[in-house]
Amino acid sequence: MKFGKNKVFIPLIVVEELDRFKKDQSENGRNAREFARTIDKLRKAGSLTKGVQLENEGMLFICAVPQPDMSKVKGIDLNLNDNVILANALSLQQSGDKVILITKDINLRIKADALNVESEDYETTHVTLDELYSGHRVYETTAERVSTFEKDRFLSLEASEIPGLVSNEYLIINEKGNPGRRALGRYHQGKKGIVPLIKPREGVWGIYPKNLEQQFAMDALLNHEINLVSMVGKAGTGKTLLAIAAGLEATIGKQQYSRVLVSRPIIPMGRDLGFLPGDVNEKLGPWMQPIFDNIDFLFGNQRAKNEMTTWDELINQGLLHVEPLTYIRGRSLPSQYMIVDEAQNLSPHEIKTIITRAGEGTKIVLTGDCEQIDNPYLDSINNGLAYCIERLKNEDIVAHTTLKVGERSPLSEIASKLL
Repeated sequence: MKFGKNKVFIPLIVVEELDRFKKDQSENGRNAREFARTIDKLRKAGSLTKGVQLENEGMLFICAVPQPDMSKVKGIDLNLNDNVILANALSLQQSGDKVILITKDINLRIKADALNVESEDYETTHVTLDELYSGHRVYETTAERVSTFEKDRFLSLEASEIPGLVSNEYLIINEKGNPGRRALGRYHQGKKGIVPLIKPREGVWGIYPKNLEQQFAMDALLNHEINLVSMVGKAGTGKTLLAIAAGLEATIGKQQYSRVLVSRPIIPMGRDLGFLPGDVNEKLGPWMQPIFDNIDFLFGNQRAKNEMTTWDELINQGLLHVEPLTYIRGRSLPSQYMIVDEAQNLSPHEIKTIITRAGEGTKIVLTGDCEQIDNPYLDSINNGLAYCIERLKNEDIVAHTTLKVGERSPLSEIASKLL
């Protein structure tokens, strides 16, 4: 439906390739089965060889077109499926049609360019990583208005004052001509104005925001009116630590949720070790260790105050639960503070599946770095985290923030910038 009123040709060899994936339990398998069901419905409307009209007035064809003369083209082996697809595109082009080959395969796009066949990547969004919604901006105003905001803890805004302002966008309020004076706030779409941030005086489980972006993140994480929070940032910016600390505070301290549920996708970095021995908890150990490291750090702060000796007690009481995302389909999760770490490794479909599990009173926090993709089928823009940020940024119960300053250690910050 995203190709407008154009003619869409799907080579028969593509259907053959998809047939190999239909029994897989992965994302590829689900997509292959959905494709088969969709095409089967269209088949009832007419001949796929002659073309079936789509709802957007385009035409869909599934057929094997005559192969062009490839004898003069060296290095193209038609025993390879990718080259058969390329030959189909070249044949349609030689018949007089303007042809654009749409593929996620970079090498196939390179070969198409070598044969003068126009090719494009399939993108779910036209936004680049640099253009991705950051979640905050600078707002300059008069000294009087800054004083009004500080005194009344609210600043009314007209619709024309800040073009493109979205719900729950964070603002760095600067006084014109005096960059040393500023205030921080969040745009409240319901109140049509700027409200102050939530700032716990005693920190959250021993954690205090160290920069502006972390203050924005802490406000979104602790705000009970915001049901979905997304945080993007490079390694060491504190995404996971802030999310877990806020989740424990909202669940144990304020008792707003029944438990904290922390999860992450099972995607290895580099070569996988294969099957792991032991029961399900022992198998999950290596995958969930980054989460346990953060929880250990938080509970280390609490032990210094003699408030808690071990987080095992919370797990035994059912207040804290750590699990993979593998078996989340079909579940309903009411009144929970759910944290999904490394969400950049999820596809848009998987992100939708997770968010639609949210029951009444549940808050979901997505954290990740769109520049650290371990899933071989995703990139910095078509991953589920970036997709979610752009599609949901205008909703009243959704907030986003981008963390830029590394706070893990000077060495971590140097590595993030220079390596």
